Amino acid sequence: MVVSARMIAPPLNRWLVLLVALLLAVMALSPLATSRVRAQDAISVTMVTDTAGIGDQNFNDAVREGLARAETDFGISVTVLESLESADYAPNLRDGAENSDLTVGVGFLLTEDLVAVATDSPDKQFMLIDGVAVDADGNLLPNVASVTFREQEAGFLGGVIAGLMTQTDKIGILGGEDIPPVERYEVGFVAGVETVRGEEVEVVITYTDTFEDPLVGREQSLALYNDDVDIILPIAGATGTGTFDAAKEFGEGALVISADKDQSQLGADQQLCVLTKSLAAAVYAAVQGSVEGGFQGGVQDVGLKEEGVGLETPGDKVPEDVLAVVDQYRQAIIDGDFQVPATRDELEGFEPPDLGTPMAGTPAA
Repeated sequence: MVVSARMIAPPLNRWLVLLVALLLAVMALSPLATSRVRAQDAISVTMVTDTAGIGDQNFNDAVREGLARAETDFGISVTVLESLESADYAPNLRDGAENSDLTVGVGFLLTEDLVAVATDSPDKQFMLIDGVAVDADGNLLPNVASVTFREQEAGFLGGVIAGLMTQTDKIGILGGEDIPPVERYEVGFVAGVETVRGEEVEVVITYTDTFEDPLVGREQSLALYNDDVDIILPIAGATGTGTFDAAKEFGEGALVISADKDQSQLGADQQLCVLTKSLAAAVYAAVQGSVEGGFQGGVQDVGLKEEGVGLETPGDKVPEDVLAVVDQYRQAIIDGDFQVPATRDELEGFEPPDLGTPMAGTPAA
């Protein structure tokens, strides 16, 4: 409602003028007025998925959950553009830049296209997850918030659990595409296994070259289980959901360690633990910065110390004595007592730390 000065001046007496002023003040404090202000000031956000898309029950879904919270808390409008193939990345990102205030590129595979679009749209804000946006000269793009995670630290803790809990002394990793975030998970996991079990445990690594094929994930996971592997870490997006199907089909003793987010809905009985990434929290924080005028470009690299990655045990399948060992290594990483390798080259020169915890030959019963 808008009331002009001419409407209330001559015909109204002094008391009525005061009453109208009071009424307007009350309306300004009302929830309805607040919601109208939010609607007028609300920013628009476009999320551009990788080719796994919404419904991958993993990476993309975690980001969407963060945006859903932001919708509720900040009244923003969200558009999700799903990329059916990699050729969709550039046009979807351009669409976001043209029609929204903040465009979120979900995943390392969008890095090159997001850099190109962000360079052409310096007045718009972007967020890149799992990649770093730099120009041709190696300079960070000021309008891109690049968020990377030290997945190797969460992977290490998962490797400690797998190493101490395997009953067959054979553990599997199912990768999607071989990109840096997946490599960091893989390398950290192997380092964790080696730290608590030395060379007594074999880690079998296989890559599917896709993040979007649960059937391939099921077939390759089933092959691992049939080859005496009892615990598999899928780092493969939607492809990795097939590992749960394989574990159910194989039966007793087949376990899964989830990456990025809790996947209890796929098989609570099969899920041993979860290596977490704060994807929802990261995108929520980026939106909050845009809403409050505090958006910052640059790189934010987060790990255990910043609670950007972690380990959860829904279902309580990990014994307390194993969790006690995990907590020692978690704190040692946070304190900087040792650095978890992040690349395969670094893994080759890795010297496992000795914290006086159970080592080789002491798997959990």
